Amino acid sequence: MSTACAIDFGTSNSAIALPQLGSGDSGPDEVHLVALEAGQRTMPTAVFYAVEGLRGHELPQRHYGRAAVAAYVEGIEGRLMRSMKSILGSTLAEQATDVGGGHSVRYLDVVSGYLRHLKSLAEAEAGVALTQVVLGRPVFFVDDDPERDAAAQAALTRAARAVGFSEIRFQFEPIAAALDYEAGIDREQLVLVADIGGGTSDFSLLRVGPARRGRLDRSDDILANHGVHIAGTDFDRHIELAAILPACGYRGVGPNGREVPSKVYFDLATWHLINTVYSPARQAELAGMKGFYADLVQHAGLMQVVRQRQGHALIAKAESAKIALAEGGAAQIDLSAIAAGLSQRLDEAPTLAALEADMAQIVAAADATLAQAGLARERVDALYFTGGSTGLRPLARRIAGRFPNARPVFGDRFASVAKGLGRQARMAFG
Repeated sequence: MSTACAIDFGTSNSAIALPQLGSGDSGPDEVHLVALEAGQRTMPTAVFYAVEGLRGHELPQRHYGRAAVAAYVEGIEGRLMRSMKSILGSTLAEQATDVGGGHSVRYLDVVSGYLRHLKSLAEAEAGVALTQVVLGRPVFFVDDDPERDAAAQAALTRAARAVGFSEIRFQFEPIAAALDYEAGIDREQLVLVADIGGGTSDFSLLRVGPARRGRLDRSDDILANHGVHIAGTDFDRHIELAAILPACGYRGVGPNGREVPSKVYFDLATWHLINTVYSPARQAELAGMKGFYADLVQHAGLMQVVRQRQGHALIAKAESAKIALAEGGAAQIDLSAIAAGLSQRLDEAPTLAALEADMAQIVAAADATLAQAGLARERVDALYFTGGSTGLRPLARRIAGRFPNARPVFGDRFASVAKGLGRQARMAFG
């Protein structure tokens, strides 16, 4: 049995692939993605340290992925850690942070703990100890700082060694994403990989082709890389502000005709700020603002959301509406969390208007990638779309419209990087 695996340690979501268990419709070369949570092939990159009810020298209980997010949303006492990848290459990696209850944890230990959890799930499925790994890495962990970029890879290497990996290799994430496309072509091409996820939209211009498939070091195939910190969570925020929170008074007016204060609405639409709205002091402040509203129904809706801790549920509804809109052109949002029987129709045209500024910046990042390489847009042979937010087809069409000779190809939005890394693990470790 092979002792190799591949890990896509992502900013928002992660996955682990076993190259030795290939089967299914795609043939023996198809890698196997481990089911991480109730059949899910990817898991949020999140750890929750629960300190509620600890006694004596008891250590915090750790929850991972969706369970970590659920513990945070439920208001259990503790500390949620997300986007741990962003600390790599910074001085924070070796520093400790308080998780509550008098306990602290080193940031890099949070990373290694998460990797250990992924590894244990994969070992349970493989039936062997896994000692070899291919880890995905961005083209740049840290922009324009080679020393910090090298430090980031070194820190991830230490975290992987700490959980029992003795042979560690890296592959660039855009190369991994492009391996699916490369497997089916018979000539060298230029492909622009568009990886649009939850937190960032990244573009990489790559050379791919039959003569390059067996090479382990593909760094010289990356001609340009560029991105922006705008993606799916930003779309969700704009949809919530445009279609959901007006029912709670967003952009409402007071008796004097002036717009009501908007900070609470931006907090409710920003994932990591929602719990700040639930504190007793903040609730008392919001309750005291009743006189600011000409429409008291709006204020009542706001207080219903805050008192019933419905903020995260509303963000989830915005995300679900975005997905439904991408698939069918319209969505009906159930807003009974605000008021009984309330709902709101979401149509494509006003939604795209709300997302226009963000989409324009993403398209501009694609153009900037070609400019960085010094190549005309007409030179691109293919566009390879991956990442959850490429499901928003109007955005994908806008990007494709910038490259008239490129064939659009849609990979596995959530798992193409992990699959590509699995193929790399098979090449690297046999």
